[in-house]
Amino acid sequence: MARSWPDGLPARLAGDDTLVMGVLNVTPDSFSDGGRYEDPVSAVAHGRTLIAQGASIVDVGGESTRPGAPRVDEQEELARVVPVVAELAAEDVVVSVDTMRASVAAASVEAGALIVNDVSAGRADEDMGRQSARLRTRLGTPPVFIAMHWRGHSDVMNELAVYTDVARDSAAELAERLEALREAGVEDRFLVVDPGLGFSKTGEQNWEVLSRWELICGHGLPVLIGASRKRFVSTMGVDRDAATAAISAYSAEQGAWAVRVHEVPGSLAAVRVGDRLRRGRRELQEAGR
Repeated sequence: MARSWPDGLPARLAGDDTLVMGVLNVTPDSFSDGGRYEDPVSAVAHGRTLIAQGASIVDVGGESTRPGAPRVDEQEELARVVPVVAELAAEDVVVSVDTMRASVAAASVEAGALIVNDVSAGRADEDMGRQSARLRTRLGTPPVFIAMHWRGHSDVMNELAVYTDVARDSAAELAERLEALREAGVEDRFLVVDPGLGFSKTGEQNWEVLSRWELICGHGLPVLIGASRKRFVSTMGVDRDAATAAISAYSAEQGAWAVRVHEVPGSLAAVRVGDRLRRGRRELQEAGR
């Protein structure tokens, strides 16, 4: 079934095909590309490259969430993120801001971002839900809000990877956050969920979560998968971007709304394969075969 968004949001965010979200880290310390796009000029240039390669969304983040990373000062995060968001949005790029701070989300939406990607789903900043519900993008709508499963900041998250049933527990905890966001005024039609691969989960736990798709999609909301270059992928003994592309194909075949990746061309080809398989399966089912 095609995904639909409220009137006013770009049609390129809807449809049946899985989208590719390109990662743009404007940080000195991200685990895979820290420092490469730290200044606004190189960051904007890379954002343009991601779009030219086929990304539908550019996700701009000014704070590393790699395990053990220290928190960045609020003013520093604003200084890193807002100029890049403004420049790309001025070129009609669909920009997502990757932040856990309501103030950064607000400034980024004012600068032109259409999506708020909060890895804490509002847990890190109690104002995030209310703020997002009140915000209006340059298109006159509230921003799309991506809510991820999260248990704690980078300096402690590895210690929190204790579950009875990781897939079921994380889905239940995310459901609690979704309810809190709804109570804060965020409408379901603007919500996307992310199972939080790599956050407070061991390598094997990440694979278990990813393999139990019925729980990932059990919230009845569009799904974003962010596996790109994460430790559980890069320790497989194969090229991390190739492994990421394989996960992208799987995610698209399962019906993900988008995949968040560093290397766009490989995952773009992968999601097209996954989309084709999913459509073929549906056509066979409709034909009774």
